Amino acid sequence: MKVIEQNKYNFLTTAKPTYWPTDPRKTPDVLDLFITRGLTESYLEITANYDLPSDHSPIIATISESIITTPPPPHLHTRTTNWAKYKELIQQGANLNLRMKTQHDIETATNSFITLLQQAAIQATPPPTRGVHPVMIPVELKQLIAQKRRARARWQRTRYPDDKRTFQRISHKLKTKLKEIRDHSIQKYIIRLGTHDNSIWKPTRATRRPKTAIPPIRNQTTPNNGWAKSDQEKANLFGAHLAQVFSPHHNNPDAEITQQLQSRHTPPNHIPLTLQEVRDAIHRLNNKKSPGPDLVTPQMLKELPKKGLLTLLFIFNGILRTHHWPKALKTAEIILLLKPGKDPTATESYRPISLLPTISKILERLLTNRITTDNGYTQSIPDHRFGFRRKHSTIKQVHRLCHTIYTAFEAKQYCTSVFLDVSQAFDKVWHDGLLYKIKQILPLYYSLMRSYLSDRTFQTRVRNSTSITFPITAGVPQGSVLGPTLYVLYTSDFTTTKCTVTGTFADDTAIMAAHTNPQTSVRYLQYHLDLLQEWLHKWRIKINAAKSVHVTFTLRKGQCPPVTVNNTELPTGNTVKYLGMHLDQKLTWKEHITIKRKQVKLKVKELHWLIGRKSPLSLDNKLLLYKSIIKPIWTYGIEIWGCASKSSQAILQKAQSSILRMMTDAPWYVTNLTLHDDLKIPFVQDVISERYAKHHWKIVTHPNPILQPLLTDNQPRRLKRTRPTDLL
Repeated sequence: MKVIEQNKYNFLTTAKPTYWPTDPRKTPDVLDLFITRGLTESYLEITANYDLPSDHSPIIATISESIITTPPPPHLHTRTTNWAKYKELIQQGANLNLRMKTQHDIETATNSFITLLQQAAIQATPPPTRGVHPVMIPVELKQLIAQKRRARARWQRTRYPDDKRTFQRISHKLKTKLKEIRDHSIQKYIIRLGTHDNSIWKPTRATRRPKTAIPPIRNQTTPNNGWAKSDQEKANLFGAHLAQVFSPHHNNPDAEITQQLQSRHTPPNHIPLTLQEVRDAIHRLNNKKSPGPDLVTPQMLKELPKKGLLTLLFIFNGILRTHHWPKALKTAEIILLLKPGKDPTATESYRPISLLPTISKILERLLTNRITTDNGYTQSIPDHRFGFRRKHSTIKQVHRLCHTIYTAFEAKQYCTSVFLDVSQAFDKVWHDGLLYKIKQILPLYYSLMRSYLSDRTFQTRVRNSTSITFPITAGVPQGSVLGPTLYVLYTSDFTTTKCTVTGTFADDTAIMAAHTNPQTSVRYLQYHLDLLQEWLHKWRIKINAAKSVHVTFTLRKGQCPPVTVNNTELPTGNTVKYLGMHLDQKLTWKEHITIKRKQVKLKVKELHWLIGRKSPLSLDNKLLLYKSIIKPIWTYGIEIWGCASKSSQAILQKAQSSILRMMTDAPWYVTNLTLHDDLKIPFVQDVISERYAKHHWKIVTHPNPILQPLLTDNQPRRLKRTRPTDLL
């Protein structure tokens, strides 16, 4: 490195390991590289060769005469697409005389319609023009570069100290000029950012989701834990891992459920969809959502002419009439994102993101609207079930649990609680069990949902490489519109008891039991957990005991005895994070506020180049970034933690005042009151009052009766503590 720096060489690598140790305790490393000088990286392409059976992978450098560009991801249309021509092609190619009586007819019509959309988009999109845009270099900079070269040549010939000083002076002047040009370019870019074209959000999204390449993945299925090196090997390895994830916990047959599913079922007729329903569902699509494997985007569906919409409507009604979901709408493409703080060489460290066909999402949305308004569905969902239900937010669920804790404090009780982590909740849903419940609760949709869940497949993609096709034998489709509704239905008969308080939000589950005697409260809780274990075993759901937490909320001394799930003792803790809020034993909210202060500090550090004192961004846009990105971090749950002590609230008030002073570059003599008034930013205490008032009136008009006790305190108040109801 010292020689490279002294001689101003460049080193080029593939940014991927080239050394593959045979020792499984070691990780791959980069040992092979090119050292160059005078070559621009834009004209070089570095690739690795993984074919040789060696612990070193040679790298190959290709020098091109033109700039080498990376191929863009596959797409069917661009900004230059002629949508008028696209509509004309759809109008000419759409066939309204479709036969929709058999499953084969549905498959043929769906595939033909997708092909028509693809071909029309390709023909309406002109080929890209690849041209090299000349780089405009200022005349003054060209002159300095020429002077530097002449001075360097003169000094290399004469070696006179005066010539060396002249060369160094011109070099320093050139570096200063380059820095000025770069700074001016950045300032010019920042000044252009605004809301008129939504350009202000692009740099903020880049800081939120940095893109990192997937390193080599350890293949634990091969001897000596080999490595998946190429993108194709990684894609297949991820696919094999996810195929195991998308499978039930066990395949032991259940006689009752098998008999029920094999019994004869005559599917009733569905009410046909209307053209207006399809139009409304398409209109709600987000154009920024990625397409599925068929590459059909929301924009392509929004540009459909009436004849194309009618064709889509006929296909949807044919699916409802035949109770058959086409295979083209049951294939997913999965990309992988590394989880924060996880080992990048392990397959389980990556979060799968499923990309589904857009056409399937439209039909799922239409079905979801009907299912959630069906009497069988609404009557089967218990009151404690929050999440994926209208007007049932996380804040309301946390408020319920906090109300139980405050009531226990007043009665001098031990509120012992468990917060359960369900292992791969959505991915391990047992299909036969789900269909059994659908047949009992929603018999109208049983045959269609049976087709919807069967024969689903997926492929994983790593960059431009795609894996082979793998089956999905369990779980609700990830990324689907209908999946959350099916999961709520699957867990609708969650076990409850009269002596405990249950709170469920999606797969986040909390169970509380309160009593003045710690032994009694634990007995209530353990009894609930024992009953729950029977339900979990029947429906093939597993609890991850290592990630679950047992916390006792009390103002008294001492702790409650431990509890177990499936003969495994749950770890105890003094705090727990539930639905994004940190609950401590005495519910002081100090730890929650401290964590939010740290998160605000990190976010301000990321955006400092945009909202800092020296940023040329307009003050209005700085305030916009603060209100939309930074402020929501600490205001989340403020309706509940707003009853914290004034000293704890002051932590966030100081942070807000500091940020406002930084954004405005205000001198020391400008008071915080003046800053808040001039910028029309309310103080933290004012935000607390305003947000709780809205929260209170939402509960007043809420249809769920389980929330009504949160509005009043019927019991006498023993403690001089602020509770959420006091914030009104």
